[in-house]
Amino acid sequence: MSVDHYENFPVASWLCPPALRPAVQALYWFARTADDLADEGDVPACERLARLAAYRAELARVLADAPPAPGPWRTVFEPLQQAVRRHRLPAAPLFDLLSAFEQDVHPPTYADRAALLDYCRRSANPIGRLLLHLYRVDDATALARSDAVCSALQLINFWQDLGVDAPRGRHYVPLADARRHGVTLAQLEARDDTPAVRALVRDLCAWARALMLDGAPLAHDLPGRIGWELRLVVQGGLRVLDRIARLDHATLRQRPTLGAADALPLLWRALTMRPTPAALERAA
Repeated sequence: MSVDHYENFPVASWLCPPALRPAVQALYWFARTADDLADEGDVPACERLARLAAYRAELARVLADAPPAPGPWRTVFEPLQQAVRRHRLPAAPLFDLLSAFEQDVHPPTYADRAALLDYCRRSANPIGRLLLHLYRVDDATALARSDAVCSALQLINFWQDLGVDAPRGRHYVPLADARRHGVTLAQLEARDDTPAVRALVRDLCAWARALMLDGAPLAHDLPGRIGWELRLVVQGGLRVLDRIARLDHATLRQRPTLGAADALPLLWRALTMRPTPAALERAA
């Protein structure tokens, strides 16, 4: 299981109502294409930023109801424009996603948890808000819970991929947390797995779990298919955290994954999921 930027879209899921699938797929490919532009291997950073700027301009163009320009992105923006027209999708979450992808070109360090959550606000939370918009859910409690689930999923991905990201110079561990545990970024880059590093990862995973449990009651507030979809997403994230704990939080050395054997336990957890954070914590 990957809990990446755009992988939380229920693309091609039978739980996604057929009437919404074109819009969900359009949003998926919009985000997927932008992510690819930000992370195009050996392409110089300045060129990637230039392409993202052109992509941003094309988004503004189609949101202004101009026809998509000819070129490689036409197949992305034509269905996106249709989805915007049909569902009156808000522009802000789309531009927030692009802001996060632009930041990914030169990934910064994050001073504290608030700074990292600001990145999650733009990289992950827009996905949940756009999906809620498709289901015509817009109350403040639902949006806050959606943000908590999406940010938690993004954080889980960071701690799951610590041994992949850190050696590449992608540092998502807040500096304040690293200092509190006596860990340096150079140590993470060198994949120097120590008791202090594992204590750091344990602390960060507890933060992600708390966020997930804060947002999880949303799955019981949403009707029908989207509620069941969200139950599986929540339980998938919690199960990744369980895998990390089983490794004694040594994700600097090994990346935990979920496979086919996890399908039935996830389904059981989704079926027996209770609406309160305390009950969820006991179940985990």
